[in-house]
Amino acid sequence: MTRRLLLNLRNVPDDEADEVRAFLDEAEIAWYETRPGPLGITAGGIWLRRAEDYPEARKLMDAYQAERFSRQRAEYERLKASGQVETLWQRMMRKPLTTLAWFALALFILIIFITPVVHLATMG
Repeated sequence: MTRRLLLNLRNVPDDEADEVRAFLDEAEIAWYETRPGPLGITAGGIWLRRAEDYPEARKLMDAYQAERFSRQRAEYERLKASGQVETLWQRMMRKPLTTLAWFALALFILIIFITPVVHLATMG
């Protein structure tokens, strides 16, 4: 009995994983799930119990992902049209101290890399 990974669960929202589980159950494809490791090294996944089910499962997965993309894109466009999508400025102003810390870190790194170049340019 050879197993095959269908979906790595790293950065997969719960609703998407639930929908994948549901369409596998509906198609009567045997699957099981591994949970993420405690240190975050492994992400967990949805596996097929029989590798011979992979072509059918892949076809279902491709159709599902195309449909989900269309649905999510339409939702994003609806929110964008109604002005409910958060802009970069709004995001930065939501956490001003974090934003300031990131800018300070970027400036510090830039100074570290530019200082030797400026120093060499003034020497000769």
